[in-house]
Amino acid sequence: MPKHIGIVACSSEGAALCYRTICLEGAEYLGEHSHPEVTMHNYPLSEYMKYIEADDWQGVAELMISSSEKLAKAGADFVICPDNTIHQAFELVIERSPLPWLHIAEEVAREAKANGFRKLGILGTRYLVESTVYPEKLEALDIDHIIPKPEERERINEIIFDELVNGIFLDRSRDYFVRVIERLKENGCDAVVLGCTEIPLIVTPEVSPLPVLDSTRILARAALKKAVGRE
Repeated sequence: MPKHIGIVACSSEGAALCYRTICLEGAEYLGEHSHPEVTMHNYPLSEYMKYIEADDWQGVAELMISSSEKLAKAGADFVICPDNTIHQAFELVIERSPLPWLHIAEEVAREAKANGFRKLGILGTRYLVESTVYPEKLEALDIDHIIPKPEERERINEIIFDELVNGIFLDRSRDYFVRVIERLKENGCDAVVLGCTEIPLIVTPEVSPLPVLDSTRILARAALKKAVGRE
């Protein structure tokens, strides 16, 4: 039997995309209309934001641990979190989690390495791109990276929290992402990490000036492989 996947959700749009990817692509491994068992738990984004804005990563970790405990009781065998930003609390979480976790940035780094990418642009919330979440995982595989300029980080952060997490996808915001990616390309990047799980909903491979590393779907596919024993 496939392993039971637990999803610790944070923002709804990204978590929904991750869940949907697992369910739709599960058929590739298990047959038509089939996928591994999936259980999701989600505290409101507002609960996470009060800790994130206070730079209280122990508070973030407590929410993630609580979710993992609920998922363990529901029968999950392992956990994923389709939210890049709160991976800043990951080391605090795994010390006490009742279940093993996959790390979203680690899965993205592996995908980048497998595709021969050498320098990545990192897009996401300003909390994420200014953190060590991606640098640590990329450096371990000898992959370089750059992040957007400070003013770009602020604008992207506004788009994410004012629009994307609320299911709002505007052409002008898509155009802004494309301009930032174009500049990353001009600075030597050979791929871009969509390091906010909502960004793939507005930036697709068809519009991006660089190949995209869609963190949401990469994590979902890694979970699928683990669930069916294809790691």
